[in-house]
Amino acid sequence: MNKIKIGILTLSDRASAGIYEDLSGKAIINTLNEYLVSEWEPVYEVIPDDRKLIEEALKDMADTHECCLIVTTGGTGPDPKDLTPEATEAVCERMMPGFGELMRQVSLQYVPTAILSRQTAGIRGKSLIVNLPGKPKSIRECLDAVFPAIPYCIDLIDGPYLECDENVIKPFRPKK
Repeated sequence: MNKIKIGILTLSDRASAGIYEDLSGKAIINTLNEYLVSEWEPVYEVIPDDRKLIEEALKDMADTHECCLIVTTGGTGPDPKDLTPEATEAVCERMMPGFGELMRQVSLQYVPTAILSRQTAGIRGKSLIVNLPGKPKSIRECLDAVFPAIPYCIDLIDGPYLECDENVIKPFRPKK
């Protein structure tokens, strides 16, 4: 059986240039390793904050690598270079605004500037794309909030069955 593929896409001019280490992408991988019992492999990329490059990377992860889940980090703020939500909307057939709403609600418990965050989520084919903030601490807070809905969402779009360590995170699936 093939391993489940999950895309991890870090958007950062400085990390992509090697000016500093990508701690955010690694935080996503570590969190998913804690959550998932299913065998999975990351399709991991660090690219600059460039809308065209982001769109191309998202399409590649969804269409070529067939990632059931693509998690981005960075590029969700109000800075003119932060274009991750726009790139996500451009490549998705359907948007899932509830993800961003819940992430902002959770983040507001920690920082008042969470209201400036524009993260969102959407579906491209059989891939769920979720935009996370750029700070490792915020990544965990946001993933803890939204991940319980992710396995069922992937079930609904015909993706692979994601099995979780229920001692760490309990996914919600309706009773049959």
